[in-house]
Amino acid sequence: MKRALLLLFLISSTLSYAQRNPELDTNKKLKEEVKATILKFFDGFHEGDTTKIKETIHESLIMQTIYRNKEGKDILNQDDASKFINAIANRPDTQRWDERLLLFKIEVEEYMANVWTPYEFYLNDQFSHCGVNSFQLFNDNGTWKIIYLVDTRRRAGCK
Repeated sequence: MKRALLLLFLISSTLSYAQRNPELDTNKKLKEEVKATILKFFDGFHEGDTTKIKETIHESLIMQTIYRNKEGKDILNQDDASKFINAIANRPDTQRWDERLLLFKIEVEEYMANVWTPYEFYLNDQFSHCGVNSFQLFNDNGTWKIIYLVDTRRRAGCK
């Protein structure tokens, strides 16, 4: 009986500490802010709203893509963020881009965050490819900004 009471006391003490630990509350809040930034980025991406996208990215954003070419060679391609913004702005109305995020893995420290999001991409409701996005974010005086985005793209082994 004493062991059961001791175990119950230890569990309740641990749970009450976790509930009152302001560091855990702050970390959860930061993760929610980071996730909201990524979701806003993709809202802009899907809607073709470059203003919304620009609100989520840092002026020195680095964008890269990793893929395997037809010859089987792994390629790292760096692109200019302005080309990305122009592609969004000039996307034909007949094209619907739908990047479906499957999961969020978020690690955050006060000024920096990392977000890992596996995804599936559909063009006009037809599956195109899948991969993973890796975002690095910077807390710019209370506003999270994407400073680095690298994604992978593949067609095989997606589902």
